[in-house]
Amino acid sequence: MSAPVPASTPAPSPGPAGIRLGLAANLPQFVLLVAVNALVGGMLGQERITLPLLAESAFGLSAHTAALTYILAFGATKAITNFFAGTLSDAFGRKPVLVAGWLIALPVPAMPAWGPSWAWIIAANVLLGISQGLTWSTTVIMKIDLAGPERRGLAMGLNEAAGYLAVAATALATGYLAEVYGLRPAPFLLGAAYAALGLGLSTLVVRETRGHARAEAAARPTGGHHHAELSTRQIVWRTSISDRSLSAASQAGMVNNLNDALAWGIFPVIFATRGLSVAQIGVLGALYPAIWGLGQTVTGWWSDHVGRKHLITTGMLVQAAAIALVALGEGFPAWAAAQVLLGAGTALVYPTLLAVVGDVAHPAWRARAVGVYRLWRDGGFALGALLAGTVADLWSLEAAVWTVAALTAASGAVVAARMTETHPEKIR
Repeated sequence: MSAPVPASTPAPSPGPAGIRLGLAANLPQFVLLVAVNALVGGMLGQERITLPLLAESAFGLSAHTAALTYILAFGATKAITNFFAGTLSDAFGRKPVLVAGWLIALPVPAMPAWGPSWAWIIAANVLLGISQGLTWSTTVIMKIDLAGPERRGLAMGLNEAAGYLAVAATALATGYLAEVYGLRPAPFLLGAAYAALGLGLSTLVVRETRGHARAEAAARPTGGHHHAELSTRQIVWRTSISDRSLSAASQAGMVNNLNDALAWGIFPVIFATRGLSVAQIGVLGALYPAIWGLGQTVTGWWSDHVGRKHLITTGMLVQAAAIALVALGEGFPAWAAAQVLLGAGTALVYPTLLAVVGDVAHPAWRARAVGVYRLWRDGGFALGALLAGTVADLWSLEAAVWTVAALTAASGAVVAARMTETHPEKIR
């Protein structure tokens, strides 16, 4: 269920050239971008169940570090592309970057479906990482542009909910297809349909939103010229280190995706070694992003009312507890409970961190700040693949799980100590 925009919200004032900010004023385009981001999430969901199982059954990769190379390739390329997506969308506009991302996605489903070697899987995930960096980053930036400051948390909640509900639905569907038709090629045909539809909508129907960011910047009475002069290097420094809230958000985002890499690459292997069927693994793989996706429709809106910091701190600690439950639990019911808990914790964190970046960053450099934040956040995929794979190879799968649980709890403590409240109406 999603939280509606309150009817009492005052109508936004028109900006330059009649541009209006706010969800109600831009509802058709906002809904369209939600749908586009669902297709972006579906491209990721096609791999969540199939690739961890393909690594050993089709390509004979038993070492966890080697098997997780596809997550490393995906995370590293997506992280770097996120950074450039913000810069490119400021320079050339949001829509061209979105369309370019979908063009790059077109060959991705065919490569794991019919590729003759693991190198094809790695290459597909390089392309997928570039595509996701361009498309997901741009849909985030465009929704922030449209929403304005009043409902930014709700906007991010809806954006991320659409993406991760699609991840969940596609993971569930591909688990079923793999059980019935085999791991290749049937599960990847969904991805081919998503890519074609996403490219068509982005090219023909989506409209440019850079003017909305300029309208919001013009409405701020002071500091606009100073902010416009910030270099990319200065923005990187602020987002990564010098600004307490932005830097706390960046590290929390990185650790969040570090534990998502564990859920993606290690959890299916644990469940398979404990005797679960592919269909059961598909259900567990879908349950976590489903709760994550549904929860964000509420938590993003909630952060607009109660503030950002405490939701993020709580969410990181809940994630840590859920990961520990995977190590401690035994059997489908216990692991299902862990996936629900992990999804709930991630829902508290994910849209709220993006809202923090939107709160703190000036519209003149916000797109680049989003790119830097997402560089750190999706770098967590690569770090998580390396860390989880190495620990699993040196000790055990369970040791990898406990290591990531401890890091996630520590990240929550960093947010509690370093971040200040950023919601404009909640700052004291």
